[in-house]
Amino acid sequence: MGSGMTVEQRWEQFYRHGPNTLLGIGLLMAVLSADLVGMSEADRYATAALVAAACALQLWWGRSRSGAPARGAAARSYYALRTLIAFALCWNNPFFSIYAISGYFDVGDLLPKRFVRAGLLCTAVTMAGSQSGSGMPPASPTHWVAFGALFVLHFSLALLFGNISARETERTERQTETITELELANTRLEQALAENAILHAQLLIQAREAGVADERRRLAAEIHDTLAQGLTGIIAQLQAVTSTADPAVAREHLDRAAGLARHSLGEARRSVHNLVPVALEHDTLPGALKKTVGAWAERTGVRADFTVTGTVEPLHDEVGATLLRIAEEALANAARHAGAARTGVTLSYMGDEITLDVRDDGCGFDPAAPHPHSGTGGFGLGGMRARAGRIAGTVEVESEPGMGTAVSARVPLVRRI
Repeated sequence: MGSGMTVEQRWEQFYRHGPNTLLGIGLLMAVLSADLVGMSEADRYATAALVAAACALQLWWGRSRSGAPARGAAARSYYALRTLIAFALCWNNPFFSIYAISGYFDVGDLLPKRFVRAGLLCTAVTMAGSQSGSGMPPASPTHWVAFGALFVLHFSLALLFGNISARETERTERQTETITELELANTRLEQALAENAILHAQLLIQAREAGVADERRRLAAEIHDTLAQGLTGIIAQLQAVTSTADPAVAREHLDRAAGLARHSLGEARRSVHNLVPVALEHDTLPGALKKTVGAWAERTGVRADFTVTGTVEPLHDEVGATLLRIAEEALANAARHAGAARTGVTLSYMGDEITLDVRDDGCGFDPAAPHPHSGTGGFGLGGMRARAGRIAGTVEVESEPGMGTAVSARVPLVRRI
């Protein structure tokens, strides 16, 4: 047997070839001791016939065992016949106990669990009879006592080693079950990993599509807040040029239109690259809002007041850009729709929050009406809410027809690092 074989493989080799080997050794010892044990001519012929039967039995079992079910009828028949032949051989010559001892080793593999002790008992009887000193049956009371003592010893040892073997078998079966469960768990894990990989790929696709959609919405809102408002202002200035005969006034409106065009072009370029508004590039949010409110008042002719409350703190660029764009949109709505005579803008630093309030005394509107002040692009109040929502903020609108409008944006105060 090769050194690389496992314990199970070694036992398998013994079960296959061990009985044949033990039978050969027993036969050799019986031939050498025939005169010593007093075998008669009839005993010799009977022994030869039994050995031939044992060889035929081993040949049959060697061919049948691979296809026979474990502990099935064929296995039980083989064990019973081999035990009977071994008993008869030991009756003729006690040295055949060498062959009979094989009944101890494979009883658990050949017999059902309920018949194992019976098989051990039969083998113990054979072994004790062959070792009691006079063969079978015992010739004297002394030999019967020796037989009884040897039988108790053999049977006790057989039960002891049988229990050890049974526990080892149970442990092996538990290990086999554990390995099977682990293999099933590994299979399920591999399936789960494969499913997770598919889900991950789908999530990547969805995230990419969501990113594309979000970027489109951002660009659309930026275009609305820069180009659309700028073009509206340019059109208003050009219309003012056509309605006046004073060259100086016309020149003033043309200069404003050119300035709006340059400003809008710069903001459009910055929007494409997702940069902060130019007004915040070299100024704080209060400074940028003050300039924005002042420029709006000068352009529209509407009085506009700007107020800052609380302690001014440096803000994250995204927070500042969001509030500035919301203020620009709210002022643009007031200019286009409110017909207001006065507007007020208040920026309030409130601990962990910052609020922006834009109020006017214009005509007001019904906030429940669909898309109020949305213009043609649909990025009015909805756009302001979307901007605030991207940084976990909110926008609330209070208005009634004839009672003016108040837009309040509330966002987390995220400080610049």
